[in-house]
Amino acid sequence: MNNSNTTVRGQARTTVTNKVLKNTYILLSMTLLFSAFSALVSYMMNISVVNPFITLGLYFVTLYLTTKNKNNASGIFWVFCLTGVLGFTLGPILNIYMNNLSNGSEIVATALLLTGTIFLSLSAYVNYTKKDFSFMGGFITSGIILAFAASIVLLVSSMMGYYFPIMMLGISSLFALLMCGLILFQTSAIINGGENNYVMATVTLYISIYNLFTSLLHILAAFMGGDD
Repeated sequence: MNNSNTTVRGQARTTVTNKVLKNTYILLSMTLLFSAFSALVSYMMNISVVNPFITLGLYFVTLYLTTKNKNNASGIFWVFCLTGVLGFTLGPILNIYMNNLSNGSEIVATALLLTGTIFLSLSAYVNYTKKDFSFMGGFITSGIILAFAASIVLLVSSMMGYYFPIMMLGISSLFALLMCGLILFQTSAIINGGENNYVMATVTLYISIYNLFTSLLHILAAFMGGDD
């Protein structure tokens, strides 16, 4: 009898896990497409600068509203608002690389290809092995806080006319590694039952992909970039 109940519970948990994973990937695909459209719109508008503090403000507001409404239908609406805002900010970033570097198109394409390859590879690895990466949670959280704080300091410094290119490159490299870890952590959480809300799982994976892409852009530009 106990074995029967255990089997039933195991099957029920597997069903829930598969549903969360399926819904997460569907919503993630839709938000990536919407984000790409938003980026294209801002790129075609030839917007060169977006105030980073306004962007951060909109990001945290939409993230808060998404988290608050994660268990109801409006949560999906706020996910699209969040990803649309972040996608729109990619336009000016792409303009910088495309207009100021002779091989800007190559750098953007390479960063996009690497981002997709890394995400699919890490996701496939976790799906295949079912390995539990929950032990990485504290390290990733601490690392993101540290890297984010350092980014703000460097941003303020650059606005004051002080530039530290080596430190910026180091932070981009750290962010890239942390985002790889976050992809492993979040995918593992879905598969092993630690994350049952596909809205929040989508947000985490989207932010991982977004930050990985922008970090790779900076790293590739540092090594491949050439001025016109």
